[in-house]
Amino acid sequence: MTGRVVISETPFVDVDYQRERLDGATVEVRDTHTEGAVREAAADADALIVDVHTPVTADALASADRLRLVARAGTGYDNVDVNAAAEHGIIVTNVPEYCTDEVASHAFGLLLACRRRIPAYDREVRDGGWDWRTDRPIRRVAGSTLGLISFGAIARRVADYASGFDMEVIVYDPYVDEAIVEGYGGRLVEFDELFEAADAVSVHAPLTPETRGLIGAGEFARLPDHAVLVNVGRGGIVDEDALAEALREGDIAAAGLDVLEEEPPEETPLRGLEDVVLTPHAGWYSTEARADLNRTLARQVERTLAGERPEHAIEPDAWT
Repeated sequence: MTGRVVISETPFVDVDYQRERLDGATVEVRDTHTEGAVREAAADADALIVDVHTPVTADALASADRLRLVARAGTGYDNVDVNAAAEHGIIVTNVPEYCTDEVASHAFGLLLACRRRIPAYDREVRDGGWDWRTDRPIRRVAGSTLGLISFGAIARRVADYASGFDMEVIVYDPYVDEAIVEGYGGRLVEFDELFEAADAVSVHAPLTPETRGLIGAGEFARLPDHAVLVNVGRGGIVDEDALAEALREGDIAAAGLDVLEEEPPEETPLRGLEDVVLTPHAGWYSTEARADLNRTLARQVERTLAGERPEHAIEPDAWT
């Protein structure tokens, strides 16, 4: 196998494993977290393996005459201009199923942590206290309504979990068939109806022009004051200033967020609020998921360098 592969400097990718699998190819690790660095890498590589922070823009691909593959080391690919890549004959791939269980369980864990106020109780005991009373009443999980924004593989697994907790599931997804939602015991609803009916909302949508800023002050105003918001999709879907204000004013009870608009955040009003559970975009992670990710990435590069079409190729205009 011959060819030049550039891997974005990232902890997601096991470089030793990639070099072993891609024996014969030149495998190089670079910091490609600026547009200029991506442009330089794209100019002399056959394949790029990139993470969520790599800006694969139209300008970065302008002189990518040799490049055949951009392999996103993850599920979402909103940082890759798929249409620009297609214009240059470059295939873009992702790894869509490697962490379905992990993200779904992380989302449900955030929901339970918020609903049961586990972080607040943990702080209470660590600070020497032993008081079960809280400044907000805790509502029962069973019998409550969970609203899911988007209904892909991860959200469907969350729906399975919710049914085990005797929760009602409602779904907003304009691109999914009603019969699919019903097959998971859920009910397809309109966007505004979801926020009016849900006791908790879990966000699973990709970040697109359509979903950026989708959830803001108006949506928080529709939710009951005991509601919980969970986001394991993308940070830009939720207006963080509006969320912080809703939490400060008691318009909703809590939020569990694995994603933020800026990662890592230099400043966010959410960091100082007690009713927020924050995790560092870690929902994808398990030992098994990371191994699956690297196997799939290596297979995609192998197929490309062999002149074959890789699996999980993304069609242009898929999420625009």
